[in-house]
Amino acid sequence: MSTGTVEGLERELSAARRNVLLLTLAQALLASAGPIAFSIGGLAGYNLLGEDKSLATAPLTGFNIGVALGAVLVAIAARLLGRTHGFIVGALLGASGGLIAAIALFRGDFWLFAFGFVFIGISGGFAQKIRFAAADASPSFYKPRAISWILAGGVISAVLGPQVVIFSKDLFEPVLFAGAFVALLPLCLAAIPLFLSLRLPDHKAAGTASGQAARPLKEIVLTQRFLTGMFCGISSYALMTFMMTGAPLAMVIGCGFSPELATLGIQWHVLAMFAPSFFTGILIQRFGTEKVVAAGLVILMACAVVAHSGIELWNFWGALILLGLGWNFGFIGATAIVASSYRPHEADKVQGFHDIVLFGAVALASFSSGKVFNAYGWQAISLMFWPITGVSLILVLLLILRARRTAA
Repeated sequence: MSTGTVEGLERELSAARRNVLLLTLAQALLASAGPIAFSIGGLAGYNLLGEDKSLATAPLTGFNIGVALGAVLVAIAARLLGRTHGFIVGALLGASGGLIAAIALFRGDFWLFAFGFVFIGISGGFAQKIRFAAADASPSFYKPRAISWILAGGVISAVLGPQVVIFSKDLFEPVLFAGAFVALLPLCLAAIPLFLSLRLPDHKAAGTASGQAARPLKEIVLTQRFLTGMFCGISSYALMTFMMTGAPLAMVIGCGFSPELATLGIQWHVLAMFAPSFFTGILIQRFGTEKVVAAGLVILMACAVVAHSGIELWNFWGALILLGLGWNFGFIGATAIVASSYRPHEADKVQGFHDIVLFGAVALASFSSGKVFNAYGWQAISLMFWPITGVSLILVLLLILRARRTAA
């Protein structure tokens, strides 16, 4: 390898690390909305409703619908404004959603509260693009590490979000929880200077320069690699949302634990979601993406066992911790599989399609969680894990076997 080539790779890696650092910090700020929304969204919705409490998780469904919409809007914004300014639009939408949710609580308006969650979710959909932006701005060997570092920013979110809830939920007493949503404004707006400092490469121009024509979307999404990555990503994320949405209701409403204990359970869960990201990329490089995804699916099965075995505090917290760890391995690995299935100049359309399907399924999971909990109880939630993780494991094993046959 020539000296010029080595210096070029070093410059590319240095630029990638700088972008990843900025994106990680921005992700940490914007992702704080998730723990805030999920730790108190169902409880606030429960308080706003009358006799029929079955719609208590509807605001969280609105959040996930917003994430799915954001997956579409971020692709449009990136095409019209560029990725950097698209991310800024997402931050502004998150601040607007927090303001709407706070106003709804003051007015006692359940559906306006749910509408505010849609805006917060749309901002989350924009933020979901950050992991792909980091991967696309990195050399191929650094992509798994870049994705891991972006999700590692969630460690800050895991601490920041729940602590914001604990310290601000009574700020406007007797209007509970309004302070937490007001706090979303400075959190989201603080990400904007970080986005303005980015130097993201123009992959569309690179694709044109290389002379490679973009393949039709149908051709890409029907490959075994893309389908496996997308299905495993959907399984990991939808199951995580399904249980995380129902857990605060089960702990507070079903078992009489305090909202503070439920919030701390969500905090431990979110820490488990993101803390392993510091070494998940290293594990992927050492053992392979597919094996890490398989390990995540097995951990999700263990989560279902712990959740189904009782309703003590340790059952809830233990299941939530395993749920976060399984999501981390499963989702980071699945994202890396998807990111390896397309060329750089095909990214926007493939990522947009992927995230629309992903977060549409996640929205359905969050809506179903409240219905399943009200109709069948907490333990029914854990039973849903087995068929979904089983199919996902089969798909991953088939992909591993195909890779071995190709290598042979």
